[in-house]
Amino acid sequence: MLRQVARAPRPGAPRLATPASRNSARFCFVAPLLYCSTVIRRAAAIAAARAAAALSRRLRFGGGTALPGLVAQRIHPDIVRELAAGLGAGSVLVTGTNGKTTTARLLRNILQEAGLKPVANRAGSNMMRGIAAALAAGARWDGRFRSPQERIGVFEVDEATLPHAAAVRPRAVLFTNLFRDQLDRYGEVETVAAVWRAAAREFPPDVTLVLNADDPAVAALGDVAGGPVVFFGLADRAAAGQTLDHAADARWCSGCGAELAYAAVFYGHLGHWACPQCGRSRPQVQVAGTDLEVGGQAPPITSGGQAPPITSGGQAPPSTSGGQALSLTGRGEGGPAGLRLAITTPAGGLTVRLPLTGLYNAYNAVAAAAAATALGIGPPAIERGLGRFTAAFGRQERLVVSGREVQMFLAKNPAGLNQVLRTITANGLQKDIALFLNDNIADGRDVSWIWDVDFELLSGHTRSLTVSGSRAWDMALRLKYAGLGSPGDVEPDAALALRRALQRTPEGATLYVIPTYTAMLAVRNLLGRWAGRGAFWERD
Repeated sequence: MLRQVARAPRPGAPRLATPASRNSARFCFVAPLLYCSTVIRRAAAIAAARAAAALSRRLRFGGGTALPGLVAQRIHPDIVRELAAGLGAGSVLVTGTNGKTTTARLLRNILQEAGLKPVANRAGSNMMRGIAAALAAGARWDGRFRSPQERIGVFEVDEATLPHAAAVRPRAVLFTNLFRDQLDRYGEVETVAAVWRAAAREFPPDVTLVLNADDPAVAALGDVAGGPVVFFGLADRAAAGQTLDHAADARWCSGCGAELAYAAVFYGHLGHWACPQCGRSRPQVQVAGTDLEVGGQAPPITSGGQAPPITSGGQAPPSTSGGQALSLTGRGEGGPAGLRLAITTPAGGLTVRLPLTGLYNAYNAVAAAAAATALGIGPPAIERGLGRFTAAFGRQERLVVSGREVQMFLAKNPAGLNQVLRTITANGLQKDIALFLNDNIADGRDVSWIWDVDFELLSGHTRSLTVSGSRAWDMALRLKYAGLGSPGDVEPDAALALRRALQRTPEGATLYVIPTYTAMLAVRNLLGRWAGRGAFWERD
């Protein structure tokens, strides 16, 4: 039997390539090409995104908050994951039905006071395209960030987008609340809750969940969390009632299905709850809001420019405020003003005053403090960050137009609008109100939710009531059934409706504008021009 013996090659003889050597050579040749290709695509995606943003704003198609992200993702589908990896301080996701934009804005202020430099979808474009646009706008051409160790992502995330947003590999995920919203997009609250539970199970164990203990559906996410959990809530029962709203969305225990009992109800189904059958109850909170004061004086604002004509003939003199401070007439009438509260954290307490009002904004402030606590930020930075807060566009933002102060309250579901109505009518005095109802995709095409809103709260509290939007007549019908009679002015065109509402508001008084989401964007653009203030995407 012959045996083959391996022989060493003769000196100078050509070597035959083995499969292993061929693969190694191929890797050494292809790897740099793949790397270069990725860098080129990333750079092209960033450049195209910035060009799309500039073009969108120049042509006044919008703020360039979503289109750039779509363009970037089309060129480089992995752009979000790659750019987010360059944020040295990681990322935080903020999701929930109500309060995302305000809470994310509060959190950004806190992080800035802690010495960090947030990268954020600050204009509220909260799907993956908005996150991609924000990252592309903040990165350099090669996808890197200046001062990378100080960079942290703060991304507002649509409820159904949360599973996809895990691509940013967050350090913490904040859940504000869960209410019924846009049934044609999300279905009932249990559908969203199921999406959230599945996402929570998939987060790595180093991700901290920041949960609203006062919301039974959100608190239940702690049961499936694989990592740390920080619970927050309100502790001041003096600000609460004891009965649920008729449109409350969480009446039953997620464990056994029995009806929950409430010792305190702050709004909607948020409160101190417990199940009398299985014993499940509101978890102990680590960050709590106490000593609530929803009144007080908020700082005055100044007129930023001239207003449009608002007399019946369409012509009127320009603003008489002359750029001087114009006090909020609502304050003089005992209307909405500042919010003061104390917040306790494991590292100590703090007291803040915000130029906002309403219990829902107390929740937003406590939620932001809880997220900051989860990131290791101490009370001093939290207090400074909350203290220098200014309202986000459309969220109790105030502008001066022709000697009238206009205050905007975004409202897009029953729970949110009920709170807005309670806030505005709390003092029992007469108000000038303009309601805008749209049914575009971003609003939800189903407007049946307006029948769950307690418009009856407006009875006896309206000096003038203007209705507008693409579904203005649906709103007018709902108001008629609320016992408010036929509104004095129904005008589907937003610009005309605003002019008429301002005309009917006495000079020096406040017009309260309550729009749904896409109506808010249109109304804010109009008011911004008339008040001499920049577009919403230009504000930080």
